[in-house]
Amino acid sequence: MHDHIETSETEEMTARVRALETILVEKCLVDPASLDAIIETYSEHVGPQNGAAVVARAWSDPAFADWLARDATAAIHSLGFTGRQGEHMQALFNTPDSHNLVVCTLCSCYPWATLGLPPVWYKSPPYRARAVRDPRGVLAEFGVDLPAETRIHVWDSTAELRYLVIPMRPAGTEGWSEGKLATCVSRNAMIGTGLAARP
Repeated sequence: MHDHIETSETEEMTARVRALETILVEKCLVDPASLDAIIETYSEHVGPQNGAAVVARAWSDPAFADWLARDATAAIHSLGFTGRQGEHMQALFNTPDSHNLVVCTLCSCYPWATLGLPPVWYKSPPYRARAVRDPRGVLAEFGVDLPAETRIHVWDSTAELRYLVIPMRPAGTEGWSEGKLATCVSRNAMIGTGLAARP
């Protein structure tokens, strides 16, 4: 599901964005340098690497993990990750018995400050509808096959509250630095449509 949606909708969205950008620049309504600065911000400073740093800290520092569980907004802000759509956060910790999956059924509420720009499939109607009706099937399409006994919790993100999934730390990472641990954490793992990569 997600590969097809992402490919077709990405191509269509890219064409629309380029056409809109061309018109706005030609009419002198938008400065191309400003657009470049915005793109650089979201590609270099605001993105999934921020969320991965949060997860890595939680894996390596039990006190931080406890703080994250109690007050995710404050814990995340302590690492310098603040901004648009990151004002009210809740961390969801995966366990062997429980897996968390995030969706926004009404629109596409998403924690930009920690995960960057939302993927196209996250905003698509098929994902938004099926994640609620058939979460196990959706996860399987993303390559996440969970044991039958693992409970799947679906969390509906809103304008008031956004979620960050803390995937389980993979085995074989004992003694790793936070920087190295962060390389195991993908955007999808922090939405719940993926797992942390094993070394």
